[in-house]
Amino acid sequence: MALEAVMVVGVMALALLLRPWRALPLSGPPWPWLGWCAVMPLLWGADQVSHVPLLQPLSGACLLALMAGWPLAMLSLLPVALLTTVLGNLDWAVGLSRLVWLGIVPASLAFGLGLAVRRWLPHHLFVYILGRGFFASVLAMWLSGAMALWVQGVPSGSEAGDILIGRWLAAWGDAFLTGMLVAIFVAFRPQWLATYSDRLYLPAR
Repeated sequence: MALEAVMVVGVMALALLLRPWRALPLSGPPWPWLGWCAVMPLLWGADQVSHVPLLQPLSGACLLALMAGWPLAMLSLLPVALLTTVLGNLDWAVGLSRLVWLGIVPASLAFGLGLAVRRWLPHHLFVYILGRGFFASVLAMWLSGAMALWVQGVPSGSEAGDILIGRWLAAWGDAFLTGMLVAIFVAFRPQWLATYSDRLYLPAR
C-alpha cells in the first residue's frame, strides 16, 4: 500500500506541474470526456456491482488517456477512484489499489506505447486505431495486471497462472471496447481525441 501511495503522489505531482488545464477550452472539459469518467466507476467496480468477486474489472483508462492526454487523464482518475470506492463500499486500500492498477499504470503504459507507435510506425489512420486504440491497450492492461500480481502477491486460495489468464482475457475485453470507441470517434468525432490529428494521420494527397 505504501508503494501505491507513493506512486499516486508522484504521478499527481507531475501531472499538476505540467499544468494541463491550459489546453482546455474556455467552456471547460469536453462533455464526452466527463461522460466517460462517469462510466468508469461502473467498470472499476464491476465485481461489486455484479456481486461476482471473481469477475475481473475493466479499466477504461487507456481510452481516457487517448481522449484527454496523459496529464489530464491522471488528474481525472482521482474522482473516478473516489466514486468507485464510495459507491462500491470498498476499503480505502482497495480503492487506492484500483486507482493504481486499473488507472494510473495502464493509462501510462498505453500512452507510452502510443508514443512509440507514433514515433516508429507509419502515420496512418488504421495504425492509430489498431496500434494506439487496440494493441497498446491489450499490452498495457495485461502488463499492469501482471505487475499488480507481482507487487501484491497471489491471493490466498488462488493460482498465479489462473489470475494471469483472467487478466489477459480482461485485457482483451478492455482493448476491444477501447478500439471500437476509438474507431467510432475517429470516424465521427475526431475532436474528442486529444491524441488524434487529421493533419498527422490523414495527410493531404
